[in-house]
Amino acid sequence: MGTLRDLQLALREKIEELQQRDELIDELEEELDEKDEMIQKLQNELDKYRSVLKPATQRVQKSVAIYKERSKRYAISAEPANFPSVLALYKTRRVPKRAASKELIRQAILDNDFMKNLDTGQIRELVDCMYPVEYRKDSVIIKEGDVGSLVYVMEDGKVDVLKDDQKLCTIGSGKVFGELAILYNCTRTASVIALTTCRLWAIDRPCFQSIMMRTGLLRHTEHMEFLRSVPTFKHLPEETLSKIADVLEEAHYNNGDYIIRQGASGDTFFIIAKGKVKVTKRISRSSDEQIIRYLQRGDFFGEQALQGEDVRTANIVASDPAGVDCLVIDRDSYTQLISNGELSRVYDDEDSDHSMDPEFTQLTLSDLNIVSTLGVGGFGRVELVQMSHDKKRTFALKTMKKHHIVETQQQEHIMNEKKIMSDARCDFIVRLYRTFKDRKYLYMVLELCLGGELWTLLRDRGSFDDSTTRFYTGCVVEAFTYLHNKGVVYRDLKPENLLLDSQGYAKLVDFGFAKKIGHGRKTWTFCGTPEYVAPEIILNKGHDIAADIWSLGILMFELLTGSPPFSGPDPMKTYNVILKGIDAIDFPRKITRNAQNVIKKLCRDNPTERLGFGPGGIREIQKHKWFEGFNWDGLRKRTLKTPINPVVKSSIDTSNFDKYPANQDESPPDDLTGWDREF
Repeated sequence: MGTLRDLQLALREKIEELQQRDELIDELEEELDEKDEMIQKLQNELDKYRSVLKPATQRVQKSVAIYKERSKRYAISAEPANFPSVLALYKTRRVPKRAASKELIRQAILDNDFMKNLDTGQIRELVDCMYPVEYRKDSVIIKEGDVGSLVYVMEDGKVDVLKDDQKLCTIGSGKVFGELAILYNCTRTASVIALTTCRLWAIDRPCFQSIMMRTGLLRHTEHMEFLRSVPTFKHLPEETLSKIADVLEEAHYNNGDYIIRQGASGDTFFIIAKGKVKVTKRISRSSDEQIIRYLQRGDFFGEQALQGEDVRTANIVASDPAGVDCLVIDRDSYTQLISNGELSRVYDDEDSDHSMDPEFTQLTLSDLNIVSTLGVGGFGRVELVQMSHDKKRTFALKTMKKHHIVETQQQEHIMNEKKIMSDARCDFIVRLYRTFKDRKYLYMVLELCLGGELWTLLRDRGSFDDSTTRFYTGCVVEAFTYLHNKGVVYRDLKPENLLLDSQGYAKLVDFGFAKKIGHGRKTWTFCGTPEYVAPEIILNKGHDIAADIWSLGILMFELLTGSPPFSGPDPMKTYNVILKGIDAIDFPRKITRNAQNVIKKLCRDNPTERLGFGPGGIREIQKHKWFEGFNWDGLRKRTLKTPINPVVKSSIDTSNFDKYPANQDESPPDDLTGWDREF
């Protein structure tokens, strides 16, 4: 057996050997990263040379092929939610059913990747509201391409699921299908054919949404009322109070359970939501507990624990045969949401009502000549236009089909877009100068950004490095700071909605889903691009500016890797992956540890825990280690050097945009409903 000195030497040698191995692994990983970058650069160069050497027709074909391979994503929106009307509808949907049927529906919901994420109370109400339907053998229950609004649970029978006439699977008893239709108005992605006579349970989208809204909104309202009755909370701003209401957790105690014990230290505050408790106290060690008083619904205890370490001076015991339900918050959650001062605001919110710039008051549509197309979407087109009397003055003209807006029930969204963009005065948001309308179209005259779309750059380069991603993320952070201080939630962040100006600075465009909700309030409409939608939107829990913070984390991931972290072959599968959370995602090696850290903090499942949603607001993001050394002042003053300098040769140079064919659409029908009077 060796001496202690021999053992120490052997241990030191082993440690040195391990250190050498770690250094070798680090060197090999760096070498691998360099080779990956070199391969990507060579691939990009190869694509450029191919595009130069091939004939023009082949270049067009290649361009189309690339476009199809990585096509633009279009956002999805449900009908704007009107809470009173859907709540009224909800009251008429309860359907009696056998206990066995209730249990079958409940188990089917719990077995479904999406619906299992709902709260217990929501599942119970869904079960109560489902109504019976029956289909004979060979009946078409769902037809691919049709618009649907029903989700089904199979009780008896079997169905085949087909896509493009190819069988995908067979579904039997106790399974859910068609669930995407209860989130928003969409076409069915597959057909469902009855193989036998089928007995099913169904629920439609309005009823589902009313249940989600009713349970979520009423619970939040009730929590707010409780908080206002507590002296510690009643003087807090509405916005902070709303955040505390969101983080209150529900706890159940059986009759006789000790909720608090005398003499114990605690950091938790309780509000009684249901039931009754007794307050008891032991005067000396030998004496029995004496009942001091009883507390019931709306009463609270443990308030001192939020201010600092609290030694409990009495016992609190559940004293209700049905048990006691409490709303609970601990000191850490409380202090995280309470700021020492007011939220830091970068922009002044007093000038929220801007009149039109005088130089555009006399502008008419006939003054604008179309030069070329910058973009095409379901709404219409964006054209580069030139002033007829001043060829150097150019703009982007967004043209929207009125009948399409009415068909998709997006009138409210369009009016929000016009109001928010008209008021916006931010260097990181595209300006809206003027609007027009006629019998067929709505028109927006917008600031022209000839640097092209960030999406196009990302497509052509594959991905960005840390520094480039940091710059574009910084531009979005500045835009969000401005919007969120005004109580506006954007809801459609993605590379497709970021344009570069001639200097290379990124600006937010397309405010079709933006909405002014105010501070501390929520909105309920399902909208956004599937890969970027936050969990609370999918689950219809009501959402606020925290949904934008989530999307910022998704954008970072996509810019660094070339693709978003959550994706699937269809929207429903994408939503199911999102609900599994960011921790279920394997981060590529090229994303640095600090970048991973900020992405995971931005994409927390609980909105109140996201970086940038606390008392420091967006400033919390700016202070993160990943942004260390970043020149925020230079970004705001536009003196910071841009990572990509677009080449813009003239005021009509569209070389940074993809090429689109001339407008060959048939003239849409007139719309004379008058909903757009204020446009």
